[in-house]
Order: sequence, then C-alpha cells, then structure tokens
Amino acid sequence: MSNPRGFLEIDRVDPGYRNKDERVKDYKEVEKFLSEDEIKSQSSRCMDCGIPFCHGLGCPLSNVIPEWNELASQGKYQEALELLLDTSNFPEFTGRICPALCEASCTSGIDGEAVTIRQIEKFLVEKGFEEGWIKPQPPKERSDKKIAVIGAGPAGMAVADDLNKMGHNVTVFERANYAGGLLRYGIPDFKLDKNIVQRRVDLMTEEGVTFKFGVNVGVDTKIADILADFDAVCLTYGARAPRGLPENVVGRNAKGVEYAMDFLTQQNCRVSGEKVAGDELLAIDKNIVVIGGGDTGSDCVGTSNRQGAKSVTQIEIMPCPPETRDASTPWPEWPYMLRTSSSHKEGCERMWDVLTKEVVTNDEGHVTALNCAKVEWKIENGRPVSFTEVEGSEFQLKADLVLLAMGFVGPEKVGSIDDLGLNLDPRGNIVVNENGMTSAEKVFAAGDIVSGASLVVRAIKAGKDMAIDVDNYLK
Repeated sequence: MSNPRGFLEIDRVDPGYRNKDERVKDYKEVEKFLSEDEIKSQSSRCMDCGIPFCHGLGCPLSNVIPEWNELASQGKYQEALELLLDTSNFPEFTGRICPALCEASCTSGIDGEAVTIRQIEKFLVEKGFEEGWIKPQPPKERSDKKIAVIGAGPAGMAVADDLNKMGHNVTVFERANYAGGLLRYGIPDFKLDKNIVQRRVDLMTEEGVTFKFGVNVGVDTKIADILADFDAVCLTYGARAPRGLPENVVGRNAKGVEYAMDFLTQQNCRVSGEKVAGDELLAIDKNIVVIGGGDTGSDCVGTSNRQGAKSVTQIEIMPCPPETRDASTPWPEWPYMLRTSSSHKEGCERMWDVLTKEVVTNDEGHVTALNCAKVEWKIENGRPVSFTEVEGSEFQLKADLVLLAMGFVGPEKVGSIDDLGLNLDPRGNIVVNENGMTSAEKVFAAGDIVSGASLVVRAIKAGKDMAIDVDNYLK
C-alpha cells in the first residue's frame, strides 16, 4: 500500500459533469475525467483489505482491483492496465456505463466513501489508447475451427474477442449497420460516445475477427446455412422484446405511445448519420411522459431535454427508494436506494407510486394525456411486494409522447429460436446446459438471451464464459 492511511486522510473526489446549460445542447459525453494527480490520490484510498469484496463479490469479471489500484497510485499505469485487461475485454465501456457494483461492495464504503474504482478504470484504458499501449495483437497460430457469433452486442463482442485470441476463426453476424447492440443503439452518446465503440470494433477487426453487418440470421439468412458452414454457433443477440402497457390499460396502443428503445435508437442514428427507420419520434415542443424509473427511462429524459421537450415527467409504479442504503440490502450487497442521474439533474419531474390507468386520445387516436392514480405498497423486509390503488387519488398528466421504459420480456422469437426449436424457460429465455449449449447440437447461447435483460458487465462475463465452453467443445 503506497498510503496505508489514504482512505482515512483523503476524501473521495468525483469528476462531476459538464455545465448543464452547455451539455443539453449537444450529445457529447457529459461526465468529466479525473486528472492524473487525482487518479494517483484516489487510487491510494484503496485499503488493500484482507478480503477484497470489490473483486470477489462486486465485479462479475473478477477484476483484481486492489492490485491495479496500487500500481496506479504509484503512476505505473501500463502495468495497472495490463492487469485490468487480463480480466476485462472492454474497460472503456464499463468505465463509462457500469453502475459500479465494485464500489457498492468496497470496504471503504462501509461507513465512508467507496474508492472511485470506475473512474480509475476509465482513466487506465484511455491512457492505454493515448500512449499506444493498446494495439492489435492477432493470435500467433490459428486453428481450423470456424465459429459464428450471431449478435454483436457486448456478449457477442466478448465471446468473439476471446475465441479469436484462442486462435479460432470467428465471424460475427449483426443485423444492424454497426456493432455494439444496445451500446450502439440504446445507450445515448452523451453517456457513451459511439467512436469509443467503433475504436474497439476496429481493433478486433485488425486482430482477425470478421464482422458482417446487415445480416439478420433467421430472417433473411437461414440458420441452417450458418450451421452447415460453421463448427459452432453462438447466439448472443440479447433480450430486445420490450414490455408494453398491461392489457387492462384503455388506449394502450394509441398513436404516440412508443417504446423507449425505438426513441433512443432513432436519436443515436441521427447522431451517427444513419437513416432513421419508421416514423420519426421527436420530443420537440412536446409534453413527454416516460413510464419506467430505470436507466432506460433516465436516458429518455436526457434525450428528450436535448431535443427540446416542453416538459418531461418520469413516472414509476414502484415507491421512491430511500436516499441512503436500505437496511434490507446491507453492505456488501448492491444497495436499494435512490439514484439520480445526470439526465435527471438536467430537468425532469419524477413521480413515484403512480399507476397508469388510461391513455386519453384525440379524434385522430393520438395520445393527449394519461389518466393515473396513486398506489400504496405493502412493504416486507424493507422491500415492496404488492400494491393497492388509493381511492380517490386519480389525476391526469398531459402527454404528447409517451415513452415506455418498463424493461424487456425476453429475446425476440422470430428467426433462429423458432427455426431451431430451442427449449425456453417460463420467461421465454433460452435454456442452456452446464456447458452453455442449447437444446440444439453445437449451438450455444449466452448473455441476456439466457438470463434476461441485465447489465453490460454481466453480458461481457457471459461472453467470456461462453468462449471457454465453445473452446472446450471444439477440442
């Protein structure tokens, strides 16, 4: 430990955000970077505790965080980066958009402030690109095995990256124009600049991974043809089927009631100069209501403000979480608590305990308002378990555009899943055995398509595990 008393003597410092009035006028990344001196100081706050929960419990990738914190505190950035890259394929992604499960389990955070692990990770990988430490490293030897990866999201990119490093011949099929999945078409540029994604794709291409875009396997290309041409097939195209309003909500299919991901994808396409598919969804001079209180809903808030919305309201049926860690999720668990994003700070009314009952429309069938009601939750062990509507609590919200950000219900079934007749669990996700294989021979699946919608860091971990399973199968 370069400073055994660092966690006692040095306060946590976060980089903060660009000026609000400036950042809402563009789609550039809003989060700042810590300076090099701040990185050395902040990494010295690591306690090098006897049991590093950040590594063993917090991080799905098992990053050896205390070790590269120690190296970073000494200015040994290249060595620290090498340790980071041993376990993490894409720290430039997780360093920007991961919710930092590691920090939630940091020992220093028990009764103080956790180490700024995510900021140090982001600094190290960007330093590596800046200094030329990260460069193409194609495998020295190649096997005669060919693997098809269907879906170029974080899980697909991770399995392709690892299998390529193992020396196999990897081809990634992606129906979109670019790789990244939700990294590219879901998460806004103000959180993750798409040049960062493309930089990694270009590096993987130089290392020998083949990407084929505009190929929708199972729709315009038969999965049977892929199976005939490859020794193994990896399904990694996520859980993109969105959850809609319940069937008992009157007018739920009205014009102007749209899925959040369609809204976000369109804006990402505008920023990158791609053609926008379907009717344009824009918030300009409109009253926007976002249904759903998670990250996707927050992204809709930030995007709506940048498009020039008249008003933005985010409603959530769940109760408002406490401002500090709830007793139901003690350290080192991921804390149940209120989270306020940079988008919320840019302007938004947040409402909790709100049930959507009816979509009000005009004569053309377009939404004009939402009829809502307040609900009251039954709490058990600190967590909400069921609710009842509060009598006489009905109210109305003006709405010119309603964005549904209520999560996903599993993978899209049309295409390879149906064609292969794969076994699915009760939630509609693909079932795999202990070796990662589906019910179809030589077809593997991993990521959200198996687990349901989750975090990018977990998708990367699933891709890495899949690479090991596929490699063992090929051997």
